[in-house]
Amino acid sequence: MRLEINATSPLVGFILLGLSAHPRLEKTFFVLILLMYLVTLLGNEVLILVTILDSLLQNPMYFFLRNLSFLDICYTTSSVSLVLDGFLAPQETISFSTCAVQMFLSFAMAGTECVLLSVMAFDRYVAICNPLRYPGVMSKAVYVPMAASSWAIGGVASLVHTSLAIQLALCGDNIINHFTCEILAVLKLACADISINVIGMGVTNVIFWGRPSSVHLCLLSEGRKKAFSTCSAHLTVVVIFYGTLFFMYGKPKSKDPLLGVDKEDLSDKLISLFYGVVTPTLNPIIYSLRNKDVKAAVRKLLSQKSFGQCCRRSLLWFSPPWKKGLQSLQLPF
Repeated sequence: MRLEINATSPLVGFILLGLSAHPRLEKTFFVLILLMYLVTLLGNEVLILVTILDSLLQNPMYFFLRNLSFLDICYTTSSVSLVLDGFLAPQETISFSTCAVQMFLSFAMAGTECVLLSVMAFDRYVAICNPLRYPGVMSKAVYVPMAASSWAIGGVASLVHTSLAIQLALCGDNIINHFTCEILAVLKLACADISINVIGMGVTNVIFWGRPSSVHLCLLSEGRKKAFSTCSAHLTVVVIFYGTLFFMYGKPKSKDPLLGVDKEDLSDKLISLFYGVVTPTLNPIIYSLRNKDVKAAVRKLLSQKSFGQCCRRSLLWFSPPWKKGLQSLQLPF
């Protein structure tokens, strides 16, 4: 029996498989992802606080870093709670509207981060190659609109792709073989022509990957050794983020029948977890360890007595609805 659903049937939901085919991995991944999510919240909130409070961190680079930290919090929060809910309730059902919202948010955050990383690379390029012109080129009237445009570009691109995806006629058993409503997983359910979606994704890939890549290559070629010593933290983040995105969206599908569809789907899921959870966890750690000004500001903040209370309030504020389910979960340790 074929089930056909489209945007005119808002009550129809989807079933998210997650790791239901690998029940032994679910509890382990639940603990790992929960811990990384808490580290992401704490680390990025600390970076936001120190770049706001410390007078030495009031320049464009740290303004962009503050945006990146806030973006990582939004990025993980928009998807991690859904992933953890899926581990607690295998084959979780999600409504059509919730799926569309989650698809929009995850794509928007990923697109915004691509553009924001290229903006940060341009900032470092000007600082390294034209230090005397840097205050004039990267004035507040310039870097604030640059950050705002990163959010706008990511949002518009996501709106276009999400609108195209939800208008497709979907066939099959409305099962999404993924943790979340990832756009490629949703397109696999389409029984209509998705050539427009594929072309749109290709154009977006060129914009989000091609242009930022050229900026980073320019930074490396012009800055040379100084770029490596000054921007090693940023370049590390770029390699991790773009590398995982490439394997997710740019890698060719395997033609080896011995590999099997299930194993290939599992690898896609784990890669999506890496760029959606691991990367936001590593970002504040990398930027803190490779930047002496940030490390000094963090030590200064940690020495304040009010910091513990601030962290507790922040974690309570961002606590997702699945927190109650932790008490009933029997962990494997």
